[in-house]
Amino acid sequence: GSSPTSATTFKRAALFETNGGFDRLMYRMRTGVWIGVTATIVAPIALIATLSVADRSAAPSSPVREQPRDATAGKIVDSALSQVGTTYFPGYVAMDYPNGDLPTDKGACTDVVIRALRAAGQDLQELMHKDMSAHFSLYPTRYGHSKPDPNIDHRRVPNQLVFMRRFAQSLTTEVSSPEPWQAGDIVYWKMSEKLDHCGIVSNLRNDRGLPLVIHNASSCVEEDALTRWKIVGHFRFPKRD
Repeated sequence: GSSPTSATTFKRAALFETNGGFDRLMYRMRTGVWIGVTATIVAPIALIATLSVADRSAAPSSPVREQPRDATAGKIVDSALSQVGTTYFPGYVAMDYPNGDLPTDKGACTDVVIRALRAAGQDLQELMHKDMSAHFSLYPTRYGHSKPDPNIDHRRVPNQLVFMRRFAQSLTTEVSSPEPWQAGDIVYWKMSEKLDHCGIVSNLRNDRGLPLVIHNASSCVEEDALTRWKIVGHFRFPKRD
C-alpha cells in the first residue's frame, strides 16, 4: 500500500474555467485519491479546495432557521435549499427561452442563483439576455462572443456580476457585522485571479452570527463558507425597501 500522507498534502484544489482557453478539469485529491477528469468547460466556475475534516468550518451553534425578512427572500432560500445534493455540471446546454433550465438534478454555482431567483418570479435568463442584447459592450469580452447567447450567458459568474451591479441592491462585502447579511441575499467570490464563484445566503447562522451559504462547487451544499474566499459582491435582488 501507499505510505501515509498528511492532510496538508491533500489540500489541493480542482480548478477549471473557460475564459481564454482553459478547458480541462485539472485534478482533485480527496483523502489521498487522485481523480483525473477532462471536460468541455463553458462557464468560469471553480471547484472549491478540498479540505480535511479538521479544516472545515464549525457547524452552526443552533439548528433553528431564521424567518426570512420578506416573502421574496423566503422563496429564494427555499428554492436554494431544495437544490442541495444537485450534481455539479457546468456544460453547455441548449435550452428553452425564456425560463430555460438544465435537468433539475444537475447544475453549477450560477444555476443555484438562477433557480432560486426564478422561484421568486425573476428569470435571469430573460432579464440578462434582454440587457445584454441592448448593452452587450458592458459585459465581459473574455468569452470571445460577438453577440448574446441565452443558453449560457446567464450561467457565467462575471456576466451575473455585471447584471447585479446594474440592477440589484448593492450591499456591503464586509463581514465585521452579521446584520447586513440576510437570508436570500446573493454573494459572489473571487477564488483566484481567474476563478469566480457565487451562492445564496442561508437562514442558518454560525456561532459568530454569520450566515451559512448554499452553493455548488462539486455538489450543492449548505455550509459555513461565507469567508472562505474573497467576497467581491453582495446583492439583494430584486430590490426591496
